[in-house]
Amino acid sequence: MRKLLSLTLLALAGSTAFAGGYRVSIQGQKQLAMGHTGVAVVNSAEVAFFNPAGMAYLDKKFNLSVGGSALFANTKFQENTFNTTAYTENVGTPFSVYATYRVTDWLTAGLAVYTPYGSSVEWDQNWQGAYLVNNIDLQAIFVQPSVSIRAGEHFSVGGGLIYATGSVNFNRNLYAANETFQVDNDPTDLTLDATGITAWGYNLGIMFNPSKKVRLGLNYRSEITMEARGGDATFNDVPVIAQSLLTNTTFDADLPLPAEVTTGLSVQLTDKWLVAFDYNYTLWSAYQSLDVKFDNGLPTSVNPRNYKNASTYRIGTQYKASEKFTVRAGYYFDESPVQDGYFAPETPRNDSNAFTGGLTYQLNDKFGIDLSFLYIHFDEIDNSYDYNANGRFAGTYKSVVFSPGIGITYGF
Repeated sequence: MRKLLSLTLLALAGSTAFAGGYRVSIQGQKQLAMGHTGVAVVNSAEVAFFNPAGMAYLDKKFNLSVGGSALFANTKFQENTFNTTAYTENVGTPFSVYATYRVTDWLTAGLAVYTPYGSSVEWDQNWQGAYLVNNIDLQAIFVQPSVSIRAGEHFSVGGGLIYATGSVNFNRNLYAANETFQVDNDPTDLTLDATGITAWGYNLGIMFNPSKKVRLGLNYRSEITMEARGGDATFNDVPVIAQSLLTNTTFDADLPLPAEVTTGLSVQLTDKWLVAFDYNYTLWSAYQSLDVKFDNGLPTSVNPRNYKNASTYRIGTQYKASEKFTVRAGYYFDESPVQDGYFAPETPRNDSNAFTGGLTYQLNDKFGIDLSFLYIHFDEIDNSYDYNANGRFAGTYKSVVFSPGIGITYGF
């Protein structure tokens, strides 16, 4: 039975398929509406996330941007052998708060609070893939104080520390359909819960303005490893013959939040029309395996993931239609880091095409209201997870995401 447990436990896997593995790319309403470009764009305090070096070029002394989105994700799964289907429909609420303050002509300080990883996947309890996952809820909040130093009109640098805090709750059945491991027809399952997980990282950026109409940007965000220590492992519906072994305990596990580098440029084509291009490269290869250690003598669970590094290509534009209205649109293509044979249903994602848009209504010189929307269409994929003792789990996944958002900007 110890061998059985060591082959079937899994915890701390990613969230839903919103952007590259378990990454959620919704960090600001203005920049999201422009295809989530921003490493070379300076139009609000949102630049504190996309490239802190750009904070030095904001026109106003104090800038504030606050926003949130409702994220609706739908995934349909059809199993290959018997053509049975399953669905997961989930809602997330990513948010962001950015503030900057010009301390001197050459020094600007900023604070960013945002949610780059999070939301949930919830399949029907005891569905056909329940031995891989029933549901998972992953939450992470980043707090990033940073500074920007300006060297004249053409060059600036910026950076700061990142403090990450988060939690995870995960449930899966212990084994595939097996009458031995159930009580009153309810399969034995495991819930893993860890809260108060914290970690540190850093963020660095540079911005170069070769002319008044062109900006170039480069930003690096370090890898952060979320280390769960002493989380609760709870077994449910345990038959009498297994109760001496499957005792509630604690566990340790690590989940890497990968490093990423983004470079890009923006061009002010006219006084009213701006276009931007970003290229993002995420080092997902840091996520090779998910190892879970239990504190009651149960064997360590080793779960291969074998992610690969992946790229995202983004383009966006904004047009100032009048003193009151600015409209935006964008597109990005996001490569999946998941390789064939490692397609687990806690991250049911493939390559995706995202379409964005939005606008700002400027109430006055200080206060504006920002609206955005995001639609992501994931390529249909027939794939499998081949590294579970219960056997190969294969099928076809279809996923879409829609997210409306609203925010405010204020400055003086």
